Amino acid sequence: MTPKDIPAAIKILKQEYRKFKTPYVTEVAAKSRKDPFKALISCIISLRTKDETTRTASERLFAIASTPDEMSRLSPKTVEKAVYPAGFYRVKAKNIIGLSKAIVRDFAGKPPDTIEGLLTLKGVGRKTANLVVTMGYGNPGICVDTHVHRITNRWGFVGTRGPEETEFELREKLPQRYWIIINDLLVAYGQNICKPVSPLCSGCRLYKLCERRGVGASR
Repeated sequence: MTPKDIPAAIKILKQEYRKFKTPYVTEVAAKSRKDPFKALISCIISLRTKDETTRTASERLFAIASTPDEMSRLSPKTVEKAVYPAGFYRVKAKNIIGLSKAIVRDFAGKPPDTIEGLLTLKGVGRKTANLVVTMGYGNPGICVDTHVHRITNRWGFVGTRGPEETEFELREKLPQRYWIIINDLLVAYGQNICKPVSPLCSGCRLYKLCERRGVGASR
């Protein structure tokens, strides 16, 4: 896929997106009217965790505490119980309480609105920082998870070894008007069509634009 193919690819992805279930972190941001703190916490819970588990864990936790101040006052056991069985739930509980305290102490009770600021919070990596900047604040950023990394490499649009490298290459090649939406579109497409193993290439409307790099068996 070349840069000139991107507008057509995005148009198709938007059409296909309507068929799929909206990723939970996107729902949180929409329902909360761009609540950056809830977007941040939900993203942390979602790491290495299935979407439905993220949904129920986040809802349990937000029923107990929904602001940095409230969250900072919870005990580790309370947060652990709320987010279980999310992956690494004990580590996530510790990080959630720690970053909530840092937000209250260092950022006047509101998550930073820059990637650099968010990266100062323990447990926050570039994927999470970009998601909060884009979903929580509507500022430019490219949230690259395994789906974005895998699919853009399969397309042949980038040739990278990891998500962070993919982010920086996309910042060079992807028009900025697509930065915020690319994660939502490709997460949904990756969960339903362009799967990690045996992707559904026979039903993919992007087939003619895709170089299918690294694809072995497909359906």
